[in-house]
Amino acid sequence: MEESPLRYDVWIEDALRTVIRNALAHAAREGLPGEHHFYITFRMDDPGVVVPPYLRTQHPEEMTIVIQHQYDNLHVDQDAFEVTLYFKGKGERLRIPFRAITAFSDPSVNFGLQLKMITTEEEEPIEDEGVFAEQEIVLDASNADNPDGEGKMGEVIALDTFRKK
Repeated sequence: MEESPLRYDVWIEDALRTVIRNALAHAAREGLPGEHHFYITFRMDDPGVVVPPYLRTQHPEEMTIVIQHQYDNLHVDQDAFEVTLYFKGKGERLRIPFRAITAFSDPSVNFGLQLKMITTEEEEPIEDEGVFAEQEIVLDASNADNPDGEGKMGEVIALDTFRKK
C-alpha cells in the first residue's frame, strides 16, 4: 500500500504528546491544582528512559508512575521530562522521553490518552500491510451537558474507525 505524504497518524501522535508535555510543564511551573494528579505509563525499553536498576528489574517492559503528592524537581523539556519520585521513602531521579509514554491520565477530571503507535528507534511508524497500530483517546473534562452534576465516564474513540481499510 502506498504511503500518503499527509501523515495524519504521525501528526496526531505528536499532538497527543504535546498535550502531555503541556500538562507536565504547567505542573512544573505552577504545581498541581486541586485534586489533579497524573498517571503516566511508559515503555522501559526506550533507550532514553533513565530509572534506577532495581526499578528496571521490577518493571522490565512497562512502568506506571503517579505524579501527585510525593514528587520533586519536575523539569520538562522538548523531548522528555525528569522528576524525583519517592520509592519506599527514598528519592529517585527518573527521565522519561515523551516518545516512551504509552498512557497518560488525570483521573480528577476523567481525562486520559492511550498512545499505541508502533515506532522504531528513528520514531517512524512501522507499517503492517498498510495498517497502523490503534490509538485511542479518552476525553471528558466537563459536566456541562450533565445537569444533575454527576460525573460522566470518558468516551473511547478508536481512530481506526476513520482509516481506509
